[in-house]
Amino acid sequence: MIRHAVILAALPLGAAAQTFTWGERNTDFAPAFDAQFRAPLANSEVEPRTETLAGGLEHPWGIAVLPGGAGYLVTERSGALRHLSEDGTLSEPIEGTPEVLAREQGGLLDVAIGPTFDEDRTIYVTYAKPLEGDMSATAAARMVLADDLASVSDVRDIFVQAPPSPTPMHYGSRIVFPGDGTAFVTTGEHFTQEERDYAQDRDKTYGKVIRVGLDGTAPDDNPFVGEDGIDTIWSLGHRNLQAAAIDGDGTLWTIEHGPAGGDELNRPEAGLNYGWPVVSYGEQYGGDPVGSGEASGEGFEQPVYFWDPVIAPSGMDFHEGDAFSDWNGDILVGSLYPGGVVRLSLDDEGLVEEEERLLRDIGRVRDVEVMEDGSFLILTDFENGSVIRVSPSDG
Repeated sequence: MIRHAVILAALPLGAAAQTFTWGERNTDFAPAFDAQFRAPLANSEVEPRTETLAGGLEHPWGIAVLPGGAGYLVTERSGALRHLSEDGTLSEPIEGTPEVLAREQGGLLDVAIGPTFDEDRTIYVTYAKPLEGDMSATAAARMVLADDLASVSDVRDIFVQAPPSPTPMHYGSRIVFPGDGTAFVTTGEHFTQEERDYAQDRDKTYGKVIRVGLDGTAPDDNPFVGEDGIDTIWSLGHRNLQAAAIDGDGTLWTIEHGPAGGDELNRPEAGLNYGWPVVSYGEQYGGDPVGSGEASGEGFEQPVYFWDPVIAPSGMDFHEGDAFSDWNGDILVGSLYPGGVVRLSLDDEGLVEEEERLLRDIGRVRDVEVMEDGSFLILTDFENGSVIRVSPSDG
């Protein structure tokens, strides 16, 4: 076992916000409305304490808080699921987890505590599922966590992306629960030119938000039940959905990676099409236009907000709690590039009214999980990654 509990520093977040500059845009698309792009930059003028709870993790990807002060579950992309106690004791890998394809962006990805955990100890993971012919797919599985936290049992997939992909990229792969007995699972479109077009196809689960019952069945009120296509699809036309969270009203929000520019905050609704790869506020990495070369088109939804240049979004959560209470209701999202945490404040209509860049010197942040008291956990995505707790410096 490994134990870590080191206070790193008190970092002046407000000062970081003051010195932040947006950077050069990749495209010159005008936003569809004023609040959609480059909201006013905020300065919280707070100094948080950052405490490393555990280090030595190999590209940690997802973290979940166990109830009752029982610590945390954290995934490593290489395939390990570990328990981390509140005092910083990191377990050996939990036994019985699914085999994963740990290659490129694939591996063991998200982890979440099930909504029925108190009754049945069910947890959920998402992962790159290895399939025949050196193929893989985004998958979500449920399993039962043993009382001693050392193993899982009764492992069952509730979703497997189709068709299988030869490309170990763009898995999406968050899982969240809206509280109605279902789960939302996000997917990516596996990056290649041919596969990205599948984001528009209703007979493929690439570039989609998926909605399934906790047993993996398609809810009767999903938008395409009884029509052509796959019954578990909720929304389509997404690129690589690596951030998802449920707000206080039970509404799903997602953030997806754009190409060069064009990261998007969306509030995906049933049956709607969000445009990828036909329209985008970004451009191809080589400078060519995406799809139609436009940022909007008939039949496609506009994002709530977009970034250019990108923040390379990863996990997100809505803030609630006494710590950092001025942020209650705000979105905290991890940034892989340029790094740190991005805070978005929303108005009563769900539009972005201000943005703040936090912890900008901490590097690649892969997940954000808000604690009950309002402090929050972040994962740094490195070969020697860490779990870090962020709390106010005044306690």
